[in-house]
Amino acid sequence: MPPAETSLPLRKVGDVSIDRIRALACWKGGISAQPLHGGLSNESWKVTDDAGSHVVRFGEDFPFHHVSRANEVMAASAAHAAGFAPEVEYSAPGVMVSAFLEARTWDEPDLRADPGRVGLYLRDFHRKMPAEVSGPGAVFWVFHVIRDYARTLAKKKSRFAADLPRLTAIAAEMEAAQLPLPIVYGHHDLLPANFLEDAGGRLWLIDYEYAGFGTAMFDLAGAASNAAMSEEEASALLAAYFGAPPDGATLRAFDAMQCASLAREAMWAMVSEIFLAAPGADYDAHAREYLGRLDAALDGYRSRHGKGRA
Repeated sequence: MPPAETSLPLRKVGDVSIDRIRALACWKGGISAQPLHGGLSNESWKVTDDAGSHVVRFGEDFPFHHVSRANEVMAASAAHAAGFAPEVEYSAPGVMVSAFLEARTWDEPDLRADPGRVGLYLRDFHRKMPAEVSGPGAVFWVFHVIRDYARTLAKKKSRFAADLPRLTAIAAEMEAAQLPLPIVYGHHDLLPANFLEDAGGRLWLIDYEYAGFGTAMFDLAGAASNAAMSEEEASALLAAYFGAPPDGATLRAFDAMQCASLAREAMWAMVSEIFLAAPGADYDAHAREYLGRLDAALDGYRSRHGKGRA
């Protein structure tokens, strides 16, 4: 008879010691370190040594989130080579050290302020990244992620279990609305805080945990939904990316993918509540906020496009 299954312990985020940072084999001279706040699943520090300032990012593999740190390091290095991310200066299992950028973190109004600029930036990112990517090709398909999250949440008897049939049904409906599009290499986590703008106005992207091959639609929808873009702003984003105003089928697929993006973000928080314990993180509140956003987006989708079939 097989042994009874035991729940995995919570993975603590926020308990890295200065000694562990000091022990990394990449510093020149003495160091000073200060924590960087805001992460919900990783721990980051700003470290200064004789060579300058750096960001140290600690994080283990999270199979429940489909996160491989080796893939993250590769993607971040590729993004630097393509001109979109700071240089990866050192990596080892569970840690990545990158150059520190003197830059301002974006928020939702920044993404909404110039959607055309964002659309052109993402088009450039998707066009240039494949030439720099190496090794096995990771894939990100949000509808698979949602189904897999649902399996995990049901198995772990999440308190959100009653929401799962509705969420998976919504995902199936939104997947059926997608259009065939070319495969690109996407970021897949376009929260406003992952955009940085330096003093010269140059944009940068950070946090490549979910980077992989997929279609452009998830990045476009994620940027729009995470910034709560209006219909007009979202249309400007799409027009800049595709080079022409979107037709009805493209708008339907985009609106459907916004719903999928919001459902995935809510379920990400539900899964994180089981496996992670970051200081100050309120995964329950995060899940409920995005469930509310999903309801609003779903109402808009169905008023514009009707209810499709899964």
